[in-house]
Amino acid sequence: MKNKKGFLQGALCGALAMLLAAGLVSCGLKAKNSNSGEKDTTEAISSETDKKLEKLESLINQYYLKDVDQDELQQGIYEGYIAGLNDPYSVYYDEEATKSFQESTDGEYDGIGAVMSQNKETGIITISQVYEGSPAEQAGMKDNDILYKVEDEEVTGKDLTEVVSKIKGEKGTDVNLTVLRGDDREEVTVTATRDTIEYPTVSSKMLDNGIGYLRITEFDSVTYDQYMNAYNDLKSQGMKGMVVDLRSNPGGSLSIVCKILDEILPEGKIVYTQDKNGKEEDFTSDEEHQIDIPMTVLVNQYSASASEIFAGAIQDYDLGAIVGTQTYGKGVVQQIFDLKDGTCVKLTIAKYFTAKGQDIDGKGITPDVAIDYQADENNPEADNQLNKAIETLQGEMQ
Repeated sequence: MKNKKGFLQGALCGALAMLLAAGLVSCGLKAKNSNSGEKDTTEAISSETDKKLEKLESLINQYYLKDVDQDELQQGIYEGYIAGLNDPYSVYYDEEATKSFQESTDGEYDGIGAVMSQNKETGIITISQVYEGSPAEQAGMKDNDILYKVEDEEVTGKDLTEVVSKIKGEKGTDVNLTVLRGDDREEVTVTATRDTIEYPTVSSKMLDNGIGYLRITEFDSVTYDQYMNAYNDLKSQGMKGMVVDLRSNPGGSLSIVCKILDEILPEGKIVYTQDKNGKEEDFTSDEEHQIDIPMTVLVNQYSASASEIFAGAIQDYDLGAIVGTQTYGKGVVQQIFDLKDGTCVKLTIAKYFTAKGQDIDGKGITPDVAIDYQADENNPEADNQLNKAIETLQGEMQ
């Protein structure tokens, strides 16, 4: 390892400097009392850490068999530092992962065109939706496949955002994926050729009896315009009632879901957040717009975060029944901090509460009409949950 003297110590100091510069001293370096003892406590912890890193560096130099990639070692320090928070939602992202964040906010990216969800207890990643005509579909991937490996590396239990960043890549390049399919967990390996994906977060169609169906797969920067276009199109077709499908929607932007809810709710509070100091911030709707037709909202165990804000607001204002299964239970808010070197860190900064003060973190939203999804082998298009949402809506329309 060339020029390795003091590398680990310098790398840690670099990590601390970046985090402190970003205003992230709340990570645990400071003492609880915000007085003169803070600096001494920080320096003491840093000194002990420096000594431990020097020992580790010495052992690596003396005994480690393989070559050492200094950049990888440095990234590992940053990643491990944030991982030490033991918060599944707080993550350090390298330049590649940070670039993926930026691409997603533009509404298009180079990838394979599949939506993935992760079970918070098992760490299993499931392909919850394969876009029609996408590289994923062309490669043979199917809804409900379990993602097992990316380029022969097992991904179960790894941070979902990091896994997705490895699947994304330059248009025209290939990525090898191994999935487990069906009840017998058949192992299937496919090769998908990445392409530019227009990120469709909203889809809609008219059903019978004047019922409009509107599905939102994620709340991104493009979602508000897509929602309004779909809603207005359904209204122009004579929509008299609406089913909003949020199943397997992992969440997204707090501001975007509130902007959509402002088009639905009467004047009042949508949701509020509370930070570590107890400071509250309200997100409200005005009286200019509100829905004038009955609605139902479909959810499942993968409906999380912004999806739960949506469902919780509809439930609190009694604007329609929530149909499906208990939601994921992610009632915390994250913020992305730019570290000014092409990388970023995502930190949990607050809890959120529904308009009526529901704390759903670790609990989820309880549906008004509980019904598990049951696949019909004789009719793959059958959807008993959607049928129940339609039935419930028809009762409200009478």
